[in-house]
Amino acid sequence: MTQDFDRGSSEVFILFKTPDSFELSKMNWIKQQVANVAGTQEPIYGPAAIQSVAKQTEVTPYTELGIEHLKWVAMESTCVETQTFYLLANSGHLGMVQVIYSNVAGIHTTCQFNTKIFYPDGKTPVLWSSDALENHGFDEQKLSFYADGCAVTLNEDGTSYTVKSATNEAIIVNMNISRTAPGFHVGKDGKSYFGTDPEHPWGSMRHGFWPRCTVEGSIITKAGEVDFKGRGFLSHALQGMKPHHAAAKWNFANFQSPTYSAIMMEFTTPPAYGSTVVNVGGIARDGEIICAGSDNVAQHTELKDDPDNDWPEPSAVKFLWSGKTKDDKAVKAELSGTLGKRLDRIDVMAKVPGFIKTIVGGVVGTKPYIYQYSPPQRLALRINIDGNEQIEEGVLFSEATFIS
Repeated sequence: MTQDFDRGSSEVFILFKTPDSFELSKMNWIKQQVANVAGTQEPIYGPAAIQSVAKQTEVTPYTELGIEHLKWVAMESTCVETQTFYLLANSGHLGMVQVIYSNVAGIHTTCQFNTKIFYPDGKTPVLWSSDALENHGFDEQKLSFYADGCAVTLNEDGTSYTVKSATNEAIIVNMNISRTAPGFHVGKDGKSYFGTDPEHPWGSMRHGFWPRCTVEGSIITKAGEVDFKGRGFLSHALQGMKPHHAAAKWNFANFQSPTYSAIMMEFTTPPAYGSTVVNVGGIARDGEIICAGSDNVAQHTELKDDPDNDWPEPSAVKFLWSGKTKDDKAVKAELSGTLGKRLDRIDVMAKVPGFIKTIVGGVVGTKPYIYQYSPPQRLALRINIDGNEQIEEGVLFSEATFIS
């Protein structure tokens, strides 16, 4: 959710008669470019201006990821691309390691390596590190990422990543994340497209997942080494436009149990695109994807006021998955319960310089906060496959993000 300012385009179109469809498209394009330049909210284009990946699922519910789907795109225009490895250690520690590639209008590119550790005792403060990366690059196939003191390397057969970082001496990362189930993205290409002309979209959103992984390795901190042997989940995301123009809020669920992995990523567009809800997710177990698609729901079933801002903080949630197996058996799953005390609340704008925060928060109307949870009690996934119901407890890591 990095805020940036795009230079837009210097083209000007002058219309001398009643606009036809081509001219209307140009007018909308101009409005969108003005919003990019000024950082303002976009005009109201309506829900027809987003082509949700859900449309693709009518023909192709999901696509299993091959090695060609794991490439970094590294766009040369405005974008934010991330690889995020979520860690659930057998010791009870939760963690995250993440590479962010951010481009502003094709004129400025930055990369960042983020690390986070949540401690199971509920008392030790969250350990967070965010470090700028220098001299970033990719291998020839764009499957692996490198920078000074940092490497995220995909193995030859495309089944395992090695993550190493010594960019911050206070938090040294050395681990291996191996998938135990196929990866997937929803639909044919995994993308939702933004723009009034479907043939020439001005933005996109894609998520590719490794839903079920094993993790080996550790993070060395000043207080000692934290062994992260356990389970993991990878999300490779590309927001091919300004993030606050693409989404007004997000919901995320990462559930891991001995048998099942259930994951979900949902975003709601700003009013410019009709407050459209796009949900992608799936359920896997070792060796197979049980189901994946867009027919899922994230609900905040109980709310409480956050006294520090106007956001409705969730205190209980319900996640629903619906799909079919490869052999056309119906799948329904539900995960619900109270969230307990939040792990963290992140004021995304807190580290932005004050004058920029005033401009972006006042003009754009953005005040992004991320709420993170992992209920201390184990929640149970109820999964029904062709009438056969199984119930299994596991660990949930969940996020609720409010942007505008």
